[in-house]
Amino acid sequence: MARYGMLINTKKCVGCYACRVACQMINGLDPDKAFIHYEELEMGAYPNVYAENVPVQCMHCEDAPCQSVCPTGATYTTDSGVVLVEEGKCIGCKYCMAACPYGVRVQLHSGVVEKCRFCWYEGEPGNPPACVGTCITNARIFGDLDDPNSEINQAIARYNAQPLASDLTESKIFYVR
Repeated sequence: MARYGMLINTKKCVGCYACRVACQMINGLDPDKAFIHYEELEMGAYPNVYAENVPVQCMHCEDAPCQSVCPTGATYTTDSGVVLVEEGKCIGCKYCMAACPYGVRVQLHSGVVEKCRFCWYEGEPGNPPACVGTCITNARIFGDLDDPNSEINQAIARYNAQPLASDLTESKIFYVR
């Protein structure tokens, strides 16, 4: 069974928001709701300063803090490591929002608290997810983390990609920074 993950290369990301818009469109989100948000970081010292765009979304954590606090079991992890929400079980208590160290859970107008799900439909993730397929600079790679020959594993090794905050959780999203 595959264990899915994503690599985001912030050196290639131009902050165009195409990934965010594609995600909003495929998930039917209102303009004020998004599963991807951006952090813009200024790096360096004068006169060598540059801005880095860091798209942040659900990290699909191995031991997801949002899952452990969910009183109804609405948040769960699939056999392939994708953290999902069963909308019919969600009571909108927002415990998952408080527990998420990345602040990426979103309460929809229906009351359900949702998040990135790698465009998971009918038992499989998107191939690729909308954010990956629409990225104009190819800053995103999606694939099987358990396949040593996969494009994502080769890119993680080549760029020495790391989780955004490995001290918080064991993430399945890796960043080139």
